[in-house]
Amino acid sequence: MMTDPISDMITRIRNAQAVKKETVTVPFSNLKWNILEVLKRYNYVKEINKIGRGNKKNIEITLKYTVDKLPKINSLVRISKPSRRVYVDYKKIWPFKEKSGLRIISTSKGVLSDSEAKKMKLGGEVLIEIH
Repeated sequence: MMTDPISDMITRIRNAQAVKKETVTVPFSNLKWNILEVLKRYNYVKEINKIGRGNKKNIEITLKYTVDKLPKINSLVRISKPSRRVYVDYKKIWPFKEKSGLRIISTSKGVLSDSEAKKMKLGGEVLIEIH
């Protein structure tokens, strides 16, 4: 049994990028799918696809690299963990390293980037930081 599936997904992405793999597969969940949609919207991953049926569904992630074969995602960090949840009010969504990355926040309106959540005046749980 896995206690933190989001951390598992992050680790699989990091490991795949370390060995320059084109694609990586993770077990399907709606939360992971929504997180990956935000990553795709901000051009951190090339493509995401659902594969399989029923209980055997997976997500195939096509990773994105620069022209120099460097991964587009430099750092992928889990902020809110099962042992320590981190919540933020929209007024306190802190600036992120001169806009060189983004945070993914789980809000009442779904999974959004930090800038989207701030525009919609929504706070929530900070899931991931991407550089």
